[in-house]
Amino acid sequence: MKKLIPLLIILVILFFCGCDREVYRVDHNLGQQADNFNIERQITVFNTRTDTVLFQMTGVFSLQNSGANELEVICEVGKGEYRKHFIYLSQDTTYVVEDLGGANVSQYHYELNFLPQMIGTFTIISDD
Repeated sequence: MKKLIPLLIILVILFFCGCDREVYRVDHNLGQQADNFNIERQITVFNTRTDTVLFQMTGVFSLQNSGANELEVICEVGKGEYRKHFIYLSQDTTYVVEDLGGANVSQYHYELNFLPQMIGTFTIISDD
């Protein structure tokens, strides 16, 4: 009997360790498909203080959060051709990534929108 209890405990632990919930597999597979440039997505960066959209990008891209308030976005723009963008986040900005899958578009579709009204004007002065 004393040998049976540890054996049952080991069997229960192995049973629950081996059971992987479907949501974890789906999450992993979707993330992998997105990182392999197979899912069209849209990222929107907005100012949480003013509720203003600052930046929006649509296309097939891989997204990594570097942890230093910086998003690294790698876009596939052609067969074997890629572009890397950095989005810096501050205390008042956040982002949302939307899966646009299901749309029948070119796998190289790429769109980048800067909103000029959010970029301040500046003057270049030369000392020549």
